[in-house]
Amino acid sequence: MEFLPNDVAAGLRQVSHQLSHRESRRPARLSVHAAGKVWPVLRRWAGGFSLDASDVAHLRGHVDFYEGDKHVATALIMAAEVEGPELICTTKRETPVRFGPALDFVRDGGANGAALGYLPPI
Repeated sequence: MEFLPNDVAAGLRQVSHQLSHRESRRPARLSVHAAGKVWPVLRRWAGGFSLDASDVAHLRGHVDFYEGDKHVATALIMAAEVEGPELICTTKRETPVRFGPALDFVRDGGANGAALGYLPPI
């Protein structure tokens, strides 16, 4: 920014500020559902996530993650503590939600072709 003319740099700063302000007003897409209540997720990382501490002061146990109305994962919270404006939740495990039956066997190679309408020559 130091090599740009002052008016161009000021314009870029203003646009950047407007975009970050617009992002902060956008509702969180990822949310946590537990005990019949819903909280928007502020941040998420491997092994944990954070919520707004003014919404919930304590949370433990099994929770579900939703992205919009799509169920994406389940988690088990083992610790939660308030740090500043956030409730930091540490998870013991996090499992993505899979649709369809669990595959605890090896699929037969010919089964997929029959499902697609392929019939081997006689």
